[in-house]
Amino acid sequence: MRSSAARCIYGALALRPGGSGVQTYIREYLREVPALLPDAEIAAVVQRDAVDDLPAEVRPLPRPVSSGAVRAVLGGIPTYSCTAFHALDVDIPVATRAFTVATVHDLSVFDMPSASSRFRAAGERRLVGHALRKADLLLAVSEFTAERIKALSGRDSAVVELAPASWARPPEEGTVAAVRAKYGLPERFVLQVGTVEPRKDVALVAEAAAALDVPCVLAGAGSTGPAAPRTAVGLGYVDVEDLPALYRMATITAYASKYEGFGLPPVEAMACGAAVVASAVGALPQVVGDGAVLVQSSRVPEWVAAMRPLLCDSDARDELRARALHAAAAMSWHRTTELSIKACRNAGAPL
Repeated sequence: MRSSAARCIYGALALRPGGSGVQTYIREYLREVPALLPDAEIAAVVQRDAVDDLPAEVRPLPRPVSSGAVRAVLGGIPTYSCTAFHALDVDIPVATRAFTVATVHDLSVFDMPSASSRFRAAGERRLVGHALRKADLLLAVSEFTAERIKALSGRDSAVVELAPASWARPPEEGTVAAVRAKYGLPERFVLQVGTVEPRKDVALVAEAAAALDVPCVLAGAGSTGPAAPRTAVGLGYVDVEDLPALYRMATITAYASKYEGFGLPPVEAMACGAAVVASAVGALPQVVGDGAVLVQSSRVPEWVAAMRPLLCDSDARDELRARALHAAAAMSWHRTTELSIKACRNAGAPL
């Protein structure tokens, strides 16, 4: 640490108990920060029910549990008690003397506004737009997101890619059979994990699986609700500790997304040894490398053609699993956090 007087506050209002994506980023990033900034005073603005997710070295600055416009207002409260403020999900204070950093995960509210309600999209565009204009430094989670930032705001950003969550690793021996029995899963099935929402085309996966006469299993919010395909088996939320075994036992893990600023779920599946087939959209081609099969189209025949060889050939699946593990092993949260702090210092942040 360059100065014992440095005080760093992290904007972590998006952190929720459990969760994935942005929540994983916040949780893993804050676990690494104390060791990399050993002399700093570190605090995080966090909702009250997520305080226990912070490491002991990070002092919580609790706010009421909230969402939507209320959370945006809480994130914009003026902050004068720090030398650096890093918004881990674009919640920049409206007034501060600190050096400000904003991590931009994607620009879907501009690029795909139809994925949420008109009111919510408008509010999020204002929030993201404020960060794009006001932050002293922008961090982008992928080259794709950096390109979108440049196109929309004219600003450059430092690219620091993410990594699989700490739980994402090949399952321990014996757990696969236990998890299969727990959820009553068949020997062969296609799996997609994630919220059933417009950006995740679960219907496409279900149709492709039906065409191949193999069960489709969905896990995550909405997977047992009315928006889930009727031909799919919905598991609802599953315990995080079960995910490595689920990914490993699935014949194929599909990720039919329409837009991705990074794409953490397929990377986590790869880290667990899954055979992944994913959409070639947004950042995914850059992120997964040769660790997944990418499909250039959102048409069912192309997905069937991509999945059929893996369903029929165990050697092809094993080869893809090996490539996936190799690609995921190159990513770590220590490296992500270290590179982020380096980018902040290079930009003049007092860290």
